[in-house]
Order: sequence, then structure tokens, then C-alpha cells
Amino acid sequence: MKKTILDLYKQKENKQKITMVTSYDYSSARLLDNAGIDMILIGDSLGMVVLGYEDTLSVTMEDMIHHSRAVSRGAKNAFIVADLPFMSYQASVEDAVKNSGRLLKEGRVNAVKLEGGLEFASHIKAISNAFIPVMAHIGLTPQAVHMLGGYRVQGKDEILAKKLIKDAKVAEESGAFALLLECIPYALAEIITKEVSIPTIGIGAGKYCDGQVLVWHDLLGLNTEFKPKFAKAYANTLEGIKKYIDEVKQGEFPSQEHSFSMADEILRKIY
Repeated sequence: MKKTILDLYKQKENKQKITMVTSYDYSSARLLDNAGIDMILIGDSLGMVVLGYEDTLSVTMEDMIHHSRAVSRGAKNAFIVADLPFMSYQASVEDAVKNSGRLLKEGRVNAVKLEGGLEFASHIKAISNAFIPVMAHIGLTPQAVHMLGGYRVQGKDEILAKKLIKDAKVAEESGAFALLLECIPYALAEIITKEVSIPTIGIGAGKYCDGQVLVWHDLLGLNTEFKPKFAKAYANTLEGIKKYIDEVKQGEFPSQEHSFSMADEILRKIY
């Protein structure tokens, strides 16, 4: 059965953890959906882990719509959220609403996510007023990497911590249905989670959030060059690839189990 916003609210209320993983294609979305994942995020992280960019800034609306369509075809039960890419919403409220609508209409997602809190309160409100669910992303916001001075933990001092609490409250007041908290101290994430009535999803924000999200490539151990502290690999895909290479070189794969046979009498006639 399709997961809804009301289901997510109920999970927070009942203290049932929400599970979320990024997905960028049909196959991974289908696997996640069959496994029973609550939410799928088509993150603009696809720029780095799928398209090979140095950061998320080069990702376009066309990229997001293309991958969102694939994911939405693969996942029939999970609640699907797509990132608004860099400069698809920052310039104006009108852009924010228009591009959010495109992701729902063309990408077939259930909600959008934008980076920022207080600064984009009017955008969140307008998107929500257009009947488009919106998740706010605060803490480490990758689209602002140059302003932040790199990928660093946020909210470690009093001033920034208080601002993040305010960002969270303003985002909720403006109509956000959920918050993504990235790379902030776990104690601060716990405070925010208690201070808002909407679900919080953490990535590098500790165990006290209402749910957690991991990047698909980190979960499967596919990202061998960049290993953030908050990521955990639940499978070692690199070892699997190495084993495949070894078995081919040793003549162990394919075995009879993975091969097709033909009748001996036919074989004798042709050779």
C-alpha cells in the first residue's frame, strides 16, 4: 500500500523509526520498495555518485526529472521525494513553485525537498500552498558548499545551533511536512526533533531523529573514494566484483548451473 504523509506523521507519533534511502534508477527503487523502505529520495547527490560531477551544483531540472521518472516506475509503495536542484528555486518564489510542480507532474514524485530554512520560508509556504508537499533540508546544505567553506559539521556553536532550531520551527510554520537534518551534533538533532511536530530525517545527525536516510551507493559500499563518517556500508560490493573477476580468470564462472545445454544428437550433426 502506498505510503502517505499521514503514515509518516503516525510513525513519528508512535515513535516508529522512518527509513529512507536515496535511489536514482528503476532497479534500485524496485529493490528498496520490495524490501519495505518507507521513503525514497531522488537526491541531487546523483550529480556526484552517478554523473561524476565534483559537487551537486551542476545537476539540472532535466536530470532530476529523468531520474525521478525512473524511480517512480520502480517504487509503487514508498513515499517518493525529489530534490529541487541548484538555482531551480533560489531566484524566485515563482521558480520554486513552477519547478516543484514539474517534479510532481513530470517526475511523478510525491514531494520535493529544498535546502534552507528561514531564508526560504516564503518559498516553502508558496510550494505548500500549491498543494505540493515540501521537505526542508537544514544543517549541512551541499548546494551552499562554497558559502559554508566545505562539507563541515554545522551547528556546533551556540549561535549556529540556535539558528538551526529557528530554521526548523520556521520551516514547519511555513508548511514543510518534514525536515532533513544533515551533519549536525546528535544532541542538537534531538532538540529539534522534540521541538517540531513534523518528522525529522537524519543523515549524520545521530539516532534521535525520527528517521534516517543513507545514500544508496554508501549503503552498498559502492562509494570507495569518499567515505563520510555518517555512512555505513551494509554490503561489500567491491569484494563481490573482485570475486567475479577472479572466478572468470580461473574458469570457475560460468559453471554448468549458469549455462545452457543442447541435445547431443544435434551437437554431433553440426560438429
